[in-house]
Amino acid sequence: MRIDVLTLFPEVFGPLVRSSIIGRAVESGTVEIGLTNYRDFAHDRHRSVDDSPFGGGPGMVMMCGPVFDAVEHVCAARQGSPTRILLTPQGERFTQTVARDLASLDWLALLCGHYEGFDERIRIGLNARELSVGDYVLSGGEPAAMVVMDAVVRLLPGALGHEHSAADDSFSEGLLEYPQYTRPREYRGMAVPDVLLSGDHARIAAWRREQAIRRTRARRPDLLADSADFE
Repeated sequence: MRIDVLTLFPEVFGPLVRSSIIGRAVESGTVEIGLTNYRDFAHDRHRSVDDSPFGGGPGMVMMCGPVFDAVEHVCAARQGSPTRILLTPQGERFTQTVARDLASLDWLALLCGHYEGFDERIRIGLNARELSVGDYVLSGGEPAAMVVMDAVVRLLPGALGHEHSAADDSFSEGLLEYPQYTRPREYRGMAVPDVLLSGDHARIAAWRREQAIRRTRARRPDLLADSADFE
């Protein structure tokens, strides 16, 4: 997979793409990541990428020219066309289902907004998918792009150390993850459930599913509302 990130602050992605799961995926060739700065495509000597909004109002709006030129530069570097994604609070909610959908693609271009957002003609002209990582407003799209990158890359074959690790995560089957324990068996009066020490894999699997359903019902009942599978 190839992921291109278009941003005003490419330097903030350096630690992410060099570390942990994403860093290992880059080293192994599982994912290739490109960083493009909108300012490299500004049309004036001040490298301006934003201007005040028509009609008045606070803040600045990202201009069409640098964004379109940056996207076209990224597209010209490879054959084909990436799936273009605008990170915006106005987009569809980013979920594990969406992450799996994106992980099945070959090429993503993540467009990070800033200031008061994108000129509306960027949304229209690029025909991009819009994603939101939550019902809150960030100063820019960079943290949201990092969330999308991390969620997608860990689903790629070979990105995690164990082939079934991602399958057990919260939301992977519409449930929150079951409780996890490790050594020691007892800590400050809190003991590991006996079933996990039994060696009976069928009982362990049944316990984990029961706990996942119970935890989901208590904490996120909305995840169960549309399904009869967990009654």
